[in-house]
Amino acid sequence: MNQTAILFLACILAGFALVKMPTISFLASLSSLFHVIGALAILIFALATLYLGAKAFFKKL
Repeated sequence: MNQTAILFLACILAGFALVKMPTISFLASLSSLFHVIGALAILIFALATLYLGAKAFFKKL
């Protein structure tokens, strides 16, 4: 598997970790920021992974 694709999948998992992060007392004020950053990371890297997959698929045709 391509190393870039593995890195993108790791970034997607990191985005999910940011979204599901429990609210800790000293980070409670930043909770909404972590949700936004996590959601953006999930969307951006999921689209990038889909792009790599489509590029590889059409290259084989």
